[in-house]
Amino acid sequence: MTGKGQGFGFGLGKMKELAEAFKKAQQVQEGAKRLQEELEQMEIEGEAGSGLVKVIVSGNQEPKRVEISPDALNEGAEVLSDLVTAAMKDAYNKSTATMRERMEDLTSGLELPGF
Repeated sequence: MTGKGQGFGFGLGKMKELAEAFKKAQQVQEGAKRLQEELEQMEIEGEAGSGLVKVIVSGNQEPKRVEISPDALNEGAEVLSDLVTAAMKDAYNKSTATMRERMEDLTSGLELPGF
């Protein structure tokens, strides 16, 4: 009984598949690098109190600045604190959603085993 051409059950088809998978993984890695740079440059705005307070973060959630309307100051410290917190949460949620969307775009069409 000769197992001619069987090798280790790893035929040429499998090698081709593997090479293709590596190529896709490399494309994803390059895309991820570009995406990271893009997210760093991005400005995502969260707001509260109909724009009385705005918090701007980068696409990877790094705080950039806070804008507080003069009208918000008349609301008092406690209300202002709540508005800043709400604007921060809004900015965080928007940046998380943006990051998720961009990652899905990056990996769409890839059939990565185990994902």
